Amino acid sequence: MASTPSLTVGAVLEFGALLPGLDLEVLGGRGGLDRLVTTAAIQKTGLALAGFEHYLRPGRLLIFGQSEVSYLAGLDGAARTLVVQRILQQDLPALVVTGAELPPAELVAGADARGVPLLRTALPTPVAMSKLTALLEDRLAPRDTIHGVLMDILGLGVLLVGESGIGKSECALELIVHGHRLVADDAVEVRRRAESVLIGRCPDLTRHHMEIRGIGVINVRDMFGVASTRPSKRIELVVQLERWDPAVDYERLGLDERHHVLMGLPVPMVRIPVAPGRNVAMLVEVAARNQLLRSEGRHAARLLVEEADRRLHDRGDVALRDDPEEEER
Repeated sequence: MASTPSLTVGAVLEFGALLPGLDLEVLGGRGGLDRLVTTAAIQKTGLALAGFEHYLRPGRLLIFGQSEVSYLAGLDGAARTLVVQRILQQDLPALVVTGAELPPAELVAGADARGVPLLRTALPTPVAMSKLTALLEDRLAPRDTIHGVLMDILGLGVLLVGESGIGKSECALELIVHGHRLVADDAVEVRRRAESVLIGRCPDLTRHHMEIRGIGVINVRDMFGVASTRPSKRIELVVQLERWDPAVDYERLGLDERHHVLMGLPVPMVRIPVAPGRNVAMLVEVAARNQLLRSEGRHAARLLVEEADRRLHDRGDVALRDDPEEEER
């Protein structure tokens, strides 16, 4: 079931250390590093300093840029302490000071007293907000774990789904032999970014590994080289493998576009029946190539139908011109 995780301020520091230039340092409030950030949106409201602290939203980082620090510096000591207390009484996970300005001592002391982490980065406010927003959007994206195999086929993220034992891993293994890349086998962690992007990745424990019935667990990267795997990929096509059923009317032309709903988003889907003698890996690769052409506006089935309609129309016009009775009329 999809979930929206939270992130501690300590985790923000940990992941932020991986972003070049962000360099977050803790100036105060170390006792509150377990406070939770619950939304990627960052707030920067100078109105809070002027007594409108009700505009602040819980679970969101608060940014203090040069203007906010300068405003605090312009107050006398008593007024500055009062403003700081009002701000830190709100349900804030952390306060981030940006730029070269150092925060006033009252802010550092207040952060220590209230247990609200006070962080600082030397980056300008717009750059810092951009980097922090990108970090939080990635880490706080709704996510789910699904049963399937995710492949990178010709640059297209293809998710293979189907009942256990249908042959997803074997199909993926043959695709790897043909030069395509494995992202995840068996368990695929999917996270939803923005409004329409689904990113699939492999859990850290099973990364680069596959389970092949009759052989066991193999390490794909060790066996086929570093180019045979990748850590994550956007999901752009779902291929549903199912056992061949003579009673089912399978798609013959491909005019109707099917979709698989994944975390509330429709993803293009094709159904491929599995039967002895069918080269499923080849069919999956063809489905991926066909989807790439469709994304460029080249829909083979529709173009064929349009051409057939045009020819029938042309023949009808010729028949009418060659009909003597029609000419007499």
